[in-house]
Amino acid sequence: MTFALHHQLQKDTDVIGHFPLSVALLHKDSTVPWVILVPRLESLAEIHHMTGANQQQFLIESQAVMECLEALYSPDKLNFGALGNMVPQLHIHHIARFKDDAAWPGPVWGNTTGIERSNEEQQFMLAQIKQKLDENAQFSPS
Repeated sequence: MTFALHHQLQKDTDVIGHFPLSVALLHKDSTVPWVILVPRLESLAEIHHMTGANQQQFLIESQAVMECLEALYSPDKLNFGALGNMVPQLHIHHIARFKDDAAWPGPVWGNTTGIERSNEEQQFMLAQIKQKLDENAQFSPS
């Protein structure tokens, strides 16, 4: 089997680029900067199902994403989570949160307007994040 991104993730995101383990995606929701990392391992649903080495690599990649979001957007809080209730493929959300965002202080799930960024806004944010992540030697823009 080869890795394939879940159809819902394909619909809701655009590819930022790749780390050695994961593909980095930018969610289209306009509420907040929202990056999702998906380990490119087939049939993976839980983080503890990865080898120790892959878990360590994932944490390195996750740290790069969090540092990027913090540097670019100066959020009040960074949220990190894996739900997978609707999309069983392991994917980890990295979300820059602000005291004035539409969902604050609650979770973003089910608490946003559901409005997507315009194509221009999405492309601008993709370029910002790609440029910042490109400072990381392990990152490869798509």
